[in-house]
Amino acid sequence: MKNALIALAITVVLAALMFLLIPASAYLWVKVVHLFAVIAWMAGMLYLPRLFVYHAEAGPHTPQSETFKVMERRLLKGIINPSMIATWVAGLWLGVFGGWFTGGAWLHAKIVLVLILSGIHGILSAAVRRFAEDRNTKSSRYWRILNEVPAVLLAFILILVVVKPF
Repeated sequence: MKNALIALAITVVLAALMFLLIPASAYLWVKVVHLFAVIAWMAGMLYLPRLFVYHAEAGPHTPQSETFKVMERRLLKGIINPSMIATWVAGLWLGVFGGWFTGGAWLHAKIVLVLILSGIHGILSAAVRRFAEDRNTKSSRYWRILNEVPAVLLAFILILVVVKPF
């Protein structure tokens, strides 16, 4: 919970700075940042559960387990967390300066799906801590199934953004 509050505080501060310092004329550049952040976030969200599959199969207190702990922590702290924050900050900036919040239910649906994806991010973050403490209780099958959830959410988000069905 503490880490989630820290991430939220960082996101709010960065968003405030972005809204104050970046002019609306930078819209396309912010869109590039947003897309890059989304790609990096999704890459991590798809890879981390796959690491959990192998980690769960390796079992606790093994040399492989210790290697997976390092990989999982670095992936989460170095790529997934910063990318999620950048995705949210740039996305909110785009929504405000692009005028997207005034029309189209597609954006509201997209935000709900991104909130769910952020919740999955939280589940994966908690799992990194449990694996680091050798307290994982989930099977490799569970992690294989959870590995598909971010991809399904991404597919629906992309449909909403590109097709704008409503």
